[in-house]
Amino acid sequence: MRSPKDFFRPLAIGAPEPVREIPFRPSRMIHFFDPSNAKMVAKVPDMIGQADVLLGNLEDAITVDNKEAAREGLVQVARDTEFGDTQLWTRVNALDSPWVLDDLTTLVTEIGDRLDVIMLPKIEGAEDIHYADRLVAQLEARAGLTRPLLFHAILETARGVANVEEICLASPRMQGLSLGPADLAADRRMKTTRVGGGHPGYLVRQDPPEDGDIEAPRQTAQQDLWHYTISRMVDACGMAGILPYYGPFGDIKDTVACEDQFRNAYLLGCVGAWSLHPVQIDIAKRVFSPEPEEVAWAKRVVDEMGDGAGAVMIDGKMQDDATYKQCLVILDLAKALAQRDADLAEAYDLEGVS
Repeated sequence: MRSPKDFFRPLAIGAPEPVREIPFRPSRMIHFFDPSNAKMVAKVPDMIGQADVLLGNLEDAITVDNKEAAREGLVQVARDTEFGDTQLWTRVNALDSPWVLDDLTTLVTEIGDRLDVIMLPKIEGAEDIHYADRLVAQLEARAGLTRPLLFHAILETARGVANVEEICLASPRMQGLSLGPADLAADRRMKTTRVGGGHPGYLVRQDPPEDGDIEAPRQTAQQDLWHYTISRMVDACGMAGILPYYGPFGDIKDTVACEDQFRNAYLLGCVGAWSLHPVQIDIAKRVFSPEPEEVAWAKRVVDEMGDGAGAVMIDGKMQDDATYKQCLVILDLAKALAQRDADLAEAYDLEGVS
């Protein structure tokens, strides 16, 4: 059994000191691009400032023939582009694939000083994180990096969900988790071919009328296939002090349902979602930013409660220590977003809020 103190010692001689707290940086959307696709790469400079996170994808959606080209393309993008406040992430290939060793070796040693987060797919337990943790520490030492790279794991298997707490606590590098609904659905043997979102067959039905006529018209309500998994992921991340994200929503044309799914995740505690198309960037930016009216209410509660002790009535609603803390969550998020987004800074009007 490792001593807790060991988590804050480098796993390789010469590797940088591990982080002691995951910094919160706005990441309302993780926008994926294919580094082997020249048209997508050409759009990267225009995406800077629009997306909080740009992710060079090396895994799913990259054909076997393009794996090396995608890796080399990401190296070139990282070297040639100034990202400013926009984060640069990558999703490497799965740990059981023949490409991941070259992915990590190349990216850490050649552009490790430009990358913020490495997304690791199909993580099933702490042992997966431990393997990548030691390897990346050795590569960081080889490259002479002074800042440790962070890990982001995707929940894509039933075993991964069952082990979600130990995954979150496996390394100081753990930045967050994303839901991977398509692979998870297949692994669970769920009978849906959709990428995220709901399913019209997953519903509850109103009881039959008093006469017992089960064929009579009855109201139905579609349910959320992912509520349990997202809730468990949010709790595990909260316990570990890391960040939860909704993953992809595959129906690009159904922007209404995409916004609904993103908002459900936001309300449950997620800080962002993946965007697979530019249209989803604006959806995520809107959904994962609190409304100005919500921020104004939070400011009012905090102003009237002072240190948060006791209880007060505001517009007929009781406010106490618990609601004070809820308002601080909104204000902390608003302050972080206002530093990145001038329009939100004006809308939130946080001048004088400490």
